[in-house]
Amino acid sequence: MEKKALGRGLSALIPQREVVFVKNSAEAIIRIPLSQVKTNKYQPRTEFSKEKLNDLVNSIKEKGVIQPVLVRKAIDGYELIAGERRLRAATMLNLVDIPAIIKDVNDADMLEIALIENLQREELNPIEEAKAFERLTTEFNFTQDKIAQTLGKDKSTISNAIRLLGLAQKIQEYLSKGIITVGHAKALLGLPAENERYRVCNIIINKGLSVRETEKLVDRRRTEAGTQKRPVKHDNNLDSIAAEMQQALGTRVKISHGKKRGTIQIEYYSVEDLNRILHIVTAKKT
Repeated sequence: MEKKALGRGLSALIPQREVVFVKNSAEAIIRIPLSQVKTNKYQPRTEFSKEKLNDLVNSIKEKGVIQPVLVRKAIDGYELIAGERRLRAATMLNLVDIPAIIKDVNDADMLEIALIENLQREELNPIEEAKAFERLTTEFNFTQDKIAQTLGKDKSTISNAIRLLGLAQKIQEYLSKGIITVGHAKALLGLPAENERYRVCNIIINKGLSVRETEKLVDRRRTEAGTQKRPVKHDNNLDSIAAEMQQALGTRVKISHGKKRGTIQIEYYSVEDLNRILHIVTAKKT
């Protein structure tokens, strides 16, 4: 793995020079059939600007593909590492082939390189960026420290980005589309209840609140919620039920009971652990 090169950015991976096709070079730029290139399954971007794509199409019409795409060899052709916009534009123009550099990288490197390319071009929205960070931690066992070091960012930047994924899907969509900002989203995370986050988010959009105004509104809502809360009498029976569930599921269980209803919180520590718990629960049902 080329961690140091990744830390320096794409300039260490893709030659920043006018394209010159050379042979028998460690970084040879060759032309490969467009039909043999598959898209990157680890591409962090899910939204592509039609306007920017059309601009690239017009540029390629006039000057050709100036910067090669980055690929790795696959069983039946090539798999794209970086350069999906160039690949899409070339496909729209029905080009036969495209200039490329072939790299020998693993899956983790593919995600890192694609992430770095998009971050350096500032083309990822906050949710795409957060999901990419999360994939590095869940699929490739990266620590937040390691991600920060690789990308040249502060650890707090990584952790704050991943926290955004705790917001409801609709609020994430608002953030992805730029309807609210990261500052707004961070303020919303200060509200524990999802329905309250929705209410405040709608107020932000309808009234055009600034981040500072949103923070003040969140503070008021939290204060009001705190004064309205009434202490709930502790039920020892719930502790015994939680303990019994913990023993059955092999993980921590927390039960919160209100006046008429409550919640059960079951912790899991990996996808495999979640599947294990699901197997236990479904086996009990059958």
